Amino acid sequence: MSISRKHFLKQAGAMALGFSGLQLFSRCTPAEQSSRTLSVDPFGPLEADQQGLFDLPQDFSYKIISTFGDTMDDGFMVPHRPDGMATFPSPDGYTILIRNHEVNPAKGGAESAFGEDFALTSKLDPSDFYDYGNNNNPGQGGTTTVIYDTEKQEVVRQYLSLAGTLRNCAGGPTPWNSWLSCEEIVTKPDDVYAKPHGYVFEVPARTQMGVTKPTPIKAMGRFNHEAIAVDPKSDVIYLTEDEHDSLLYRFIPNTPGQLLKGGILQALAVKDKLGLDTRNWKKRTIKEGQSMDVEWIDLDDIDNPNDDLRLRGFEDGAARFARGEGMWYGNNAIYFACTNGGPEKLGQIWRYVPSPVEANTKESEKPGHLELFVESMDSTIIENADNLTVAPWGDLIVCEDCNENQDLKGITPDGEVYNFGRNAKSNSELAGATFSPDGSTLFMNIQHSGLTLAISGPWNKAYT
Repeated sequence: MSISRKHFLKQAGAMALGFSGLQLFSRCTPAEQSSRTLSVDPFGPLEADQQGLFDLPQDFSYKIISTFGDTMDDGFMVPHRPDGMATFPSPDGYTILIRNHEVNPAKGGAESAFGEDFALTSKLDPSDFYDYGNNNNPGQGGTTTVIYDTEKQEVVRQYLSLAGTLRNCAGGPTPWNSWLSCEEIVTKPDDVYAKPHGYVFEVPARTQMGVTKPTPIKAMGRFNHEAIAVDPKSDVIYLTEDEHDSLLYRFIPNTPGQLLKGGILQALAVKDKLGLDTRNWKKRTIKEGQSMDVEWIDLDDIDNPNDDLRLRGFEDGAARFARGEGMWYGNNAIYFACTNGGPEKLGQIWRYVPSPVEANTKESEKPGHLELFVESMDSTIIENADNLTVAPWGDLIVCEDCNENQDLKGITPDGEVYNFGRNAKSNSELAGATFSPDGSTLFMNIQHSGLTLAISGPWNKAYT
């Protein structure tokens, strides 16, 4: 077993105790949820940040480790709008942090790694870009990699690792030591861009500088990709889609760990309830704690030019979700957030437990289960959950993307919800929460401010 896969399983196992209490919370009635107050355990109440940037509990501190516009070690600029991230251990003991940049299509390059008027594009060969664009207008998203020393709490180096893509939103880590970066956009070739967008790209976790070969994994479909989670037991990959009428997807690779060799893309359907609307907008058809057997529907024409994959899948019986966003594997399950789900459109968190024979011919005899864990009825509890991750002690850490009071929430093993952090400066969404392999540091982004933070402190309070 590789070091990366061992690390991946260790991180996933952190959830083993973390969600027994979450089920208790999620099964509360709407009235109970509305009257629930936030817990201050285990770290205590938030204290106002003297710098006015990010409030944290006592004895915790943050460090700004990267800022939009900084010059990186390869000479490029840190792109704007940092979003989804994941960490990996390096052989020399450093943390490898791979970071998405959700930069939209635009002319001029001001938010890109290449500076105003794309002055730095000549540092790369056009073949290093997925889409070099027309008239020197390459895709402005992509990924950067930060090599971080958690003992010294400082950046060792940072560099551009994927170029020429657009609106890289979230994604997910793999057990084979790479980051799957997702384009949340489905633009067609035009007078600005030369290639279609809406794909997944794989970026290896490595310490040496340089961009990866930007090859779209077209077998994983073309749609508004959001996040990804890999089940290390089956190597099946799950994908969310950021649409108000989205599907939940599953990709079965032909060759595990070699995604460019193709595979099968499917959509989740609830058994005996084909075409189920899980959003609970008009009617609460699904209750918290309710578990449902699922089946998977094969999808055709997945590299679709019309952005109608979710519509055709729903017509064939797939379940419909409300903006699938953050996703993480752990506790032998896949957890994912639907940002606008529920009667109040405050968000849902779902749990999918794969079949013991997932993606096997006998799967229909032992199907996987889909369960609604959390459906928020009160904005003070959870409001519009987006990116999420799992702490080493088992709590779920959730980034909010709402109208105001952008919080970093925690959910304890007892089902208590607490504020771990708050954006004190702006109304920017929080994104990319992920822990270092050694558990010492929580990384996160304040997206619209273009900041990446490293948070450290007495995490052992969670154990006492």
